[in-house]
Amino acid sequence: MAERDLSPQVVELLLQSLEHEMGGVQIYAAALDCVRNADLRGEWEKYHRETQRHVEVLSAVCRTLGIDVESQTPGRQVVRHVGQSLVQAMQMARKAGDPAKAELVACECVVLAETKDHLDWQLIGQCAEQATKGSAAQLLKDAYDEVEDQEDEHVYHSKGWCRELWMQSLGMPAVLPPPEEERHVKTAMGQARAEQTRR
Repeated sequence: MAERDLSPQVVELLLQSLEHEMGGVQIYAAALDCVRNADLRGEWEKYHRETQRHVEVLSAVCRTLGIDVESQTPGRQVVRHVGQSLVQAMQMARKAGDPAKAELVACECVVLAETKDHLDWQLIGQCAEQATKGSAAQLLKDAYDEVEDQEDEHVYHSKGWCRELWMQSLGMPAVLPPPEEERHVKTAMGQARAEQTRR
């Protein structure tokens, strides 16, 4: 299978997704420097390892499809810049000297990163469905099947942690670990139900 068999925008999606996962490894490393809650640390350590695996998965997909993993596009450069900005935001928060606020900033940065990540994998799944039968379709489907469930957990659990840490910082009752964690939420509907239970 060669890159020429894919639309330029599918190639762009794969390269941006790879760049974002690579940035995600750095984002989790920076977030782990900020985390104080032991349960959240365990969660982020797990997500860090899974994100490293996602880099491997996307790199293999690109190579098999004949896409140069070092290829640079304006979109990929933007994705890199956003990831670096999130790392810098966490570093700034740590330097400010308030560990609780740095942890909250880190959680917000993770939510922002995981929201983009979740979107990328949804789009990869759509590309797999729309692709004509063949090795490219199967390759994308296999990658999606391996990663999507983890991405669902990353985004919904991270949103729950962020909400509860904010509640705590506002002096309101917080549920830690959040209901999303306890209920193993992996869908938007599940997250909505989890939020209702905390009330």
